[in-house]
Amino acid sequence: MGTVTATVTRSIAAPPTRVLEFLHDLPARSQILTTNYSAVQTEGADVIAFHFAAGGRERDYRLHSDLTGTTLTEKDEHSSFQNVWTVSPEGSGSTVTLSGSWQGASGVGGFFEGLFAPMGLRRIYSEVLANLERQLGG
Repeated sequence: MGTVTATVTRSIAAPPTRVLEFLHDLPARSQILTTNYSAVQTEGADVIAFHFAAGGRERDYRLHSDLTGTTLTEKDEHSSFQNVWTVSPEGSGSTVTLSGSWQGASGVGGFFEGLFAPMGLRRIYSEVLANLERQLGG
């Protein structure tokens, strides 16, 4: 069983403080999610829950977030899944990296999961970051 990771980076024409403020505002952030996310609920300032469907798989998540400096880490309370948003200055804008990872299955199923799941998740994360750019006026 190995770690499965999908990572996407995009330049956003907004300063890092604005990007981080938006990402940490969970109700606002729910506006940039793709149709893969449904039943999105936020609880306080630090929990986002949703149903996620992609590649014929569906799952419920409940992520607890922690903003430390320029990194927002979100960990699922029922699995090894986590998202890490990293925001860095780039000229007058920002570079935003979104990375999702989890402990994959073992055996042949794990091999295919490690091969195909990151491709699908990178596509979804690319759409999320494009939506972020549109939302922040980029």
